[in-house]
Amino acid sequence: MTLGNFSRVTEFILLGLSDTRELQILFFAFFFLAYAMVLLGNLLIIVTVKADPKLSSPMHFLLCNLSFIDICCTSVTSPRMLVDLLSQRKTIAFEDCIAQLFFLHFVGATEMFLLTVMAYDRYTAICKPLRYTVIMSRQVCWVLVFACWAGGFLHSIVQTLLTIQLPFCGPNAIDNYFCDVPPVIRLACMDVHVTEWLMVSNSGLISLVCFLVLVTSYTFILVTVRVRFTEGHWKALSTCASHLMVVTLFFIPCIFIYLRPFSSFSSDKHICVIYTVFCPVMNPLIYTLRNNEVKASMWKLWQRYVEGRKRTVTFPGDTDHCILPAINSLLQYTSVIISTMKDKMHKVNTSTVSEFILIGLSDAPEVRFFLFVLFLIIYLVTMASNITVFVAISTDTRLHNPMYFFLGNLSLLDILCPTITVPKMLEVLLSENNVISFSGCILQLFFLVDVVGTEILLLTVMAYDRYVAICQPLQYVNIVSMKLCARLAIGTWVVGFFNSLLHTSLIFTLFFCASNEVEKYYCDIAPVLALSCLPTYSRELVILTVAGVLGSSAFVVTLVSYVYILLAILCMNSAESRHKAFSTCSSHLTVVCLFYGTTICTYVRPSSAYSPDQDRIVSMLYGILTPLLNPIIYSLRNKEVKCALGRVISQVRTTLTK
Repeated sequence: MTLGNFSRVTEFILLGLSDTRELQILFFAFFFLAYAMVLLGNLLIIVTVKADPKLSSPMHFLLCNLSFIDICCTSVTSPRMLVDLLSQRKTIAFEDCIAQLFFLHFVGATEMFLLTVMAYDRYTAICKPLRYTVIMSRQVCWVLVFACWAGGFLHSIVQTLLTIQLPFCGPNAIDNYFCDVPPVIRLACMDVHVTEWLMVSNSGLISLVCFLVLVTSYTFILVTVRVRFTEGHWKALSTCASHLMVVTLFFIPCIFIYLRPFSSFSSDKHICVIYTVFCPVMNPLIYTLRNNEVKASMWKLWQRYVEGRKRTVTFPGDTDHCILPAINSLLQYTSVIISTMKDKMHKVNTSTVSEFILIGLSDAPEVRFFLFVLFLIIYLVTMASNITVFVAISTDTRLHNPMYFFLGNLSLLDILCPTITVPKMLEVLLSENNVISFSGCILQLFFLVDVVGTEILLLTVMAYDRYVAICQPLQYVNIVSMKLCARLAIGTWVVGFFNSLLHTSLIFTLFFCASNEVEKYYCDIAPVLALSCLPTYSRELVILTVAGVLGSSAFVVTLVSYVYILLAILCMNSAESRHKAFSTCSSHLTVVCLFYGTTICTYVRPSSAYSPDQDRIVSMLYGILTPLLNPIIYSLRNKEVKCALGRVISQVRTTLTK
């Protein structure tokens, strides 16, 4: 490398995806979550295939290798990108750049060859089913996989040798978030026309051969299925759909980037995200959602883990004996944290700000009085409706099942959420006393984030409950027992509590010395962070990452649950059964859309992108209107709840008439 490359350039500068600080924070949170999902999803597939002897077929052997390649592919680029998003100096040494380029093309070409082998495997399984085990023996599979890695290695060696022989003596800024052939070639100090065409020819030959094999395999598959259509062929064809999705996701961006002259390269870094990050995330999801055998093996693996936990951890028979010591330990731990926060606030926060001024909704007296009447009515209706639902579920034994247990918890949260913010807002609207003490602001923010985080997790648990009820109705009583419901509900409250404790401690150990005007009608994360006299970049990053991971994880679980539910409903034979199953989920789905949309818009973004006028309106949706609409949505869509409410109202009337 030293003899061949007379370069004066010893390092390159990676320009990344964006120079904007706010976008860098968002990208870090998103790609950190994506990288974690790639590792967890693909490792889960590898462990499942290795642990289950039933998944010893060639298809699953090749799938295991694909998962390993996906881990390698994203690990070549993602860790470096995450580090660069946090640092100001985004440089990479010349040797490291060449190494990254080599391993990226090594893994990328290997995956292209492996996808071609998987297409040939599907062709053999469908077109030659009687000879499938002979043709695709384990020895043949090992030889094919080894050939894929050898082909990828030779391709990468050619690309790397053609790159390092070039002189680099001028600009060293790479317009990408990793070292790739097209942007690096453009920095050479000589005419690269010949080298460029050699590289394109090399990549084009590989892509063309793989593409022809894929097209030929699927042509034979379609012809065979059309001529000899049986249930077995349909089952085999369904396994091809997953592979075809992965092939499309991987081949299209690769062909777009590498099968054209690099001189026409115009910052395709956003397309690179598809095959370096998006494909490795989607591959385990596609293969698990479309493959019943893999799903069943994962479920068995989870049951074995749970049984192992039960054998190693002894739970007393009474739930209270298990929960109360945990709550006691939690309270002791919380008291230690709170006392530590107080010490830090005395030492670190030598702020001259002892109170905050809440900027309300309007300064006009007429508008303030109208808003006071409006929000007072909304608050009273919210309290009355949610308390009625909570009492109806608590007193009616016919509603003592998991779904209504979670609905009762949701009503309790909907009582607490507006109670944290609305009374103070009503006071400000009526008396114009818009001052809140420093400690009052801390408590308001803490309880608000606690309740919102708990509600996000509870809605996820409710989605899982509906998934089990519809997709596994015979095992529903055993899986979702009341003991499990109690633990899940307590778990949502505990996680919400610690999430809020983290957010509050990060915010109120800052230094507040100048403005004390909170651009909202209550204390929230973004407007309070904006008042700090210290740089908030690192804390903002931690808050956004935690909120992004928590919210995105809950959203993914909810989304996957409803994908399974939708598939199960579509497979039902009876129209009445489909209607009944869908009606039980539509209420929850409406609430999820209302709540998730507004909370993600508010919290999963940098505080520097905070817009006071827009956020006041958005915060009203999840803080005031959602708690009002939740009991209406559930009661109007649920006959059992309506009957229970009618009984409660009749009992109240009877009591009042006496």
